[in-house]
Amino acid sequence: MTLETCIEAVRTQDPDRFGAVLIAPPSDRPALITLYALNLEIARAPFQSNEPMLAEMRLQWWVDRLAEMGQGVAPPLHDVLTPLWDAWGQNAGSLVELAEARRRDCAREPFADPQAVVDYIDATAGLLMWLAAQRLGAPMNSHSVVAEQGRGAGIAKWLRALPQLQAIGIGMALSRPEDAAKLAKLAQEALEYAAGQRKLLPKRAAAALYPGPRVAPFLAQVAAGKIDPFKETPAITPFQRRASFARLAMTNRWWR
Repeated sequence: MTLETCIEAVRTQDPDRFGAVLIAPPSDRPALITLYALNLEIARAPFQSNEPMLAEMRLQWWVDRLAEMGQGVAPPLHDVLTPLWDAWGQNAGSLVELAEARRRDCAREPFADPQAVVDYIDATAGLLMWLAAQRLGAPMNSHSVVAEQGRGAGIAKWLRALPQLQAIGIGMALSRPEDAAKLAKLAQEALEYAAGQRKLLPKRAAAALYPGPRVAPFLAQVAAGKIDPFKETPAITPFQRRASFARLAMTNRWWR
């Protein structure tokens, strides 16, 4: 039960966050890698059964283990929980909310409107970014800034995944391009706010705040109606991803 298992999971399943972790100070990397590996597991848990009750039971297992860790109880030997305990200790109890936010996924229901999507993003991607940023020294007075950055980045990732989400019934109830455009504009506004307040955050937190490659042009095209994410989203090439990581590594610039 080693950190390498978490590293491989994040490297293969969440390459954007993995690339960002590599620019973090070495002492911070275990905490980030184990947090992101946990996020992958709890995001997958509701989809490991087609029966909502069984799906919720699988998710509850994670909720219970994290709650126990928060009470100082070491987890059973596990590929993710053991390294998480080593990196976070009793502070792993603060991660329970990440798992709780995934209960909605157990029902396999689409979102009724853009605001419902925003609420979900805030509780999942937004909270994940705040937990990571806190671990990298973000002060409490920067919470609103990180929340906006997490909202913008989270909406962009959600819109990129929308064709797949629609296919399994957890996207939008109605495939209206105007709803996608509204979400893109909300994401742009959130990222703009975070950029304007960036001085509240230490350079050390850059790895946690990275929104991913090609976010700004993608959102601009969706907002302008040039891309309909219900049908297709442009792929990110390996070159574009490497260039984005290089920019982050050289400048620590996580904002737009």
